[in-house]
Amino acid sequence: MRLTRADKSVLSDWWFTVDRLMFFGLLLLMGLGLVLSLAASPPIAAKYNLESFYFVRRQAALLLPAVAIMFAASTLTPKQIRRASLIIFLTGIALMAVILVVGPEIKGAKRWLQLGVVSLQPSEFVKPAFIVLTAWLFNEAQKRRDVPGIQLAVALYAVFAVLLIMQPDFGQTLLVTLVWGALVYMAGINLVWIGALGLAGVGGVFSAYFLAPHVASRIDRFLDPASGDTYQADRSLDSFIHGGWFGRGLGEGTVKDVLPDSHTDFIFAVAAEEYGLIACLILLAVFAFIVLRGLSKASQEPDGFIRHAVAGLIMLFGLQALINMAVNVGLLPAKGMTLPFISYGGSSLLAMALTMGFALGLTRKRPMAGRLKRSTAAEPDAESSGVAEKAA
Repeated sequence: MRLTRADKSVLSDWWFTVDRLMFFGLLLLMGLGLVLSLAASPPIAAKYNLESFYFVRRQAALLLPAVAIMFAASTLTPKQIRRASLIIFLTGIALMAVILVVGPEIKGAKRWLQLGVVSLQPSEFVKPAFIVLTAWLFNEAQKRRDVPGIQLAVALYAVFAVLLIMQPDFGQTLLVTLVWGALVYMAGINLVWIGALGLAGVGGVFSAYFLAPHVASRIDRFLDPASGDTYQADRSLDSFIHGGWFGRGLGEGTVKDVLPDSHTDFIFAVAAEEYGLIACLILLAVFAFIVLRGLSKASQEPDGFIRHAVAGLIMLFGLQALINMAVNVGLLPAKGMTLPFISYGGSSLLAMALTMGFALGLTRKRPMAGRLKRSTAAEPDAESSGVAEKAA
């Protein structure tokens, strides 16, 4: 089927207005994620007495729904994205609260909702919805004095952050806080408030250190490796050394046999050992291209809500990737954070597809909106010229 601009279908309209380079970059990441899952997950499956390609098959089965979600989200208008975000946020927050009461505890945390053989992590889907709503509230506060946008944005953040901490999930709390803080700065809020929020963030980090033993342990081991077990971090760094520039070859790596989270948190280390630093740099370049292109699109948006929302969604995507890679090379303590579209994980894959679908939808070309803006801008000039003529 050949698409033309004369065709008025939803698919044709989407094809000629969406950022196709960013879209294909995201599809490339999904494909690379499947290849790396093929390399990293068989030893993990063996540990759980599962079929060798169990995780690969599940990852492959989720790719089609992920692409469908990203496409569907990217066809929405900005108003529809706001409405969808409100529904997702309220539903997700309610599920996070329910999970704290009735959810299963896995590795000391209550983050997942068990739906038969499928587990869902609601907080992953709340993140993009939270960013969109926060961007809208900050923009409304700038435009209308009667709207308590800043207060509502703070309330949304407080509710979301408290539920994340109660799970507990300090890594996601840090990620959400960083993006939210960036949006606060972009909104032009008084520097005094920004300073106060910064101090509150520092206070939160110290509180996590003194109140959560596992957080303190990770930070202590990062600052002083001799203070505790640094086995995972050491093996991750070794994989970059052993892999060299071109890697040891597919299936020849050993780090995936000893790291318990090689298919999720440390999949970048597996890529380094089996495919080499060149492959890691290429992967990094794909992430950088998507982030820079997204931020460039955001900077060109005249609408404040779209500008802030796109920047926030892209920062969410980019910072999560940056944190994961930084952990793999020993620049940050372990956070338990996936590499977007690369690490195994159903909720992470589908939620990131929703995130980037929103970004694609908000950055689509809107020629009709542009013409309307120009026409409305021209009307006052015509009226004023008419008044001038009468006055003359």
